Amino acid sequence: MPQMRNITPRKFLPLLALACFGAASLPALAQEVTIETATGAQTITPAPQTVVVFDVNAIDTLDALDVTIAGIPDFSLPLLADVTASVPVMGTLFEPDFEKLAMAQPDLIIAGGRSSLKAEALAQVAPTIDMTIDPTDQIAQIHARLTAYGEIFEKQDAAAQLGAELDAKIAQAAEAAQGKGNGLIILTNGGNVSAYGATSRFGWIHQALNLPEAVEGIGEATHGEAVSFEFIAQTDPDWLFVIDRGAAIGQSGEAAKATLDNALVTGTKAWKEGHVVYLNSGNIYLDTGGIQSVTSTLDDLIAAFSPES
Repeated sequence: MPQMRNITPRKFLPLLALACFGAASLPALAQEVTIETATGAQTITPAPQTVVVFDVNAIDTLDALDVTIAGIPDFSLPLLADVTASVPVMGTLFEPDFEKLAMAQPDLIIAGGRSSLKAEALAQVAPTIDMTIDPTDQIAQIHARLTAYGEIFEKQDAAAQLGAELDAKIAQAAEAAQGKGNGLIILTNGGNVSAYGATSRFGWIHQALNLPEAVEGIGEATHGEAVSFEFIAQTDPDWLFVIDRGAAIGQSGEAAKATLDNALVTGTKAWKEGHVVYLNSGNIYLDTGGIQSVTSTLDDLIAAFSPES
């Protein structure tokens, strides 16, 4: 029988070192992550380097997470003035500029809201996720989007911190509103007025603050339920929260204060008690689900309910 040769450690070490060097020199394979989107679970490669965003809510939240954005739609919002002043415009929320997109060569495109109808076309350029926020469950959706962005951009700790700060702000606003009566949310558009209930796009104010509705049964329509000044007078809310659509989109015309300054509205408890709150229309109308916008609106509500502070 032939004698077995022993391989001494000294002879084996060079082979082991060579194997280890070869393995270390191979590029690391990116671990894909699965996130929840408006269209269901989607698997993507994390840490994209070139990201184009066609959703104002997402731009707001990514800005809060200090994520670099390579392209945005054409829009104007003072809260995000630094972003709109420094990031290249690549079309509008309704019509992306596909030529500019192709030149940018994005790793990821984020659509949502008004741009969600273009998600399929955008997916022909680069991996695209639809991050539309469902307004009927807005706070939970904001948390879900924060978690997803934390996974995508490997900023889990920052996302968790923002989520905790949002919950603390909601708790503060709910405490300030406790026992202060009911509320009615209205939107003015020139001389027209629409009302919004607890299940509407602005209804998170009622839900998050446990704020009773001045009148129940207002429809869930995206554009609200058209109402008259007589309706406001009959409802007689303790608080009237006003959103001026014209101001939000930069239109000139009859301002909300002028629209509401009539005998029917000025006779309400809200008007007499100084409880008419003109919310920042750009934030709540254009940037309904961005974390900075919602936090700013909560600050406005806290200030309204706590005038002594």
